[in-house]
Amino acid sequence: MVTGAADVPPTDYEAAVPALPEYVRKIDAAEILVRGWRSDTPRSHVVTVRWPRAHAFYTLHGKAISPLLFTESIRQALAVLSHTVHRIPLDHRLGWEYVRSSVVTPVFTSGPVPTTVDMRIVHTAVQRRRLGSVRVAARIDATCGETYVGCAEIGYITHPPAIYRRLRGRYADAKAAFERALPPAPAARPRHVGRVRVRDVVLSPTVQPGSWRLRVDTTNQVLFDHPHDHVPGMVMLEAAAQAAQAEALPRRVLPVSFDAVFSRYVELDQPCWIAIAPAADDLLGRPRLRADTIQDDQVVASVLVATEPLEGGRATG
Repeated sequence: MVTGAADVPPTDYEAAVPALPEYVRKIDAAEILVRGWRSDTPRSHVVTVRWPRAHAFYTLHGKAISPLLFTESIRQALAVLSHTVHRIPLDHRLGWEYVRSSVVTPVFTSGPVPTTVDMRIVHTAVQRRRLGSVRVAARIDATCGETYVGCAEIGYITHPPAIYRRLRGRYADAKAAFERALPPAPAARPRHVGRVRVRDVVLSPTVQPGSWRLRVDTTNQVLFDHPHDHVPGMVMLEAAAQAAQAEALPRRVLPVSFDAVFSRYVELDQPCWIAIAPAADDLLGRPRLRADTIQDDQVVASVLVATEPLEGGRATG
């Protein structure tokens, strides 16, 4: 396990603490999950995160914990390692290319929620391009003491400002793009998508079966802690999770595995749709569905989500 700050070499922990909000791209200190890290080898590192007993966003209807808290922890951990271990400048813009993750269901449903989780991260590839972009691939295995929590594989790319401006054009200015965001569409009923509050719903119903409109509420301070120039990948994963719950009604389910590919940026100033279709069961026999994010008639992201049943009643309220 990663030890406390006093026991961790300054090169791994103490020297970087003041910059944690910048590293993890979070303004609200309460949303920073990373608490420490150490290096085992040049490619292998252990990052410790601390989870709250309950979270304003990641606690679901019925008090289960969303496995996307695990994904957000990984996002933060990789961001920290990018800027420290791999010396990627803070002005680089990071974006996911793919995310594959799976968790052990009882950790998120049987309480108490683990408070300290160690994530062993092995970087399987770090490719630096001539003009400054860096492509990274990593494998993550997470434990809480002797309890296995889950695993993931993530690929992402970082771009320096000049390349990002060329890539994003008029969308490169995050503040301006954020101000052009469309108002949120009407929300689906929270309990139908596994949620408690309207503010946490990212789906809007349509008249077409298997189709939702992506509901982007930029006042949600967890999903949008600061201005973004596009819709974050976490929102697409959340949309897939909520769609999986809606499709499972009246049963309650937990989204325990994600296999996502992000092919284009999702813009804030254009409507976006989520198309749902059944998919083959995963290798563990768990049911899956496919959630395609569609904008401007193009599939911009695709997520396969597997679920397991949750005890504790129906989700039709």
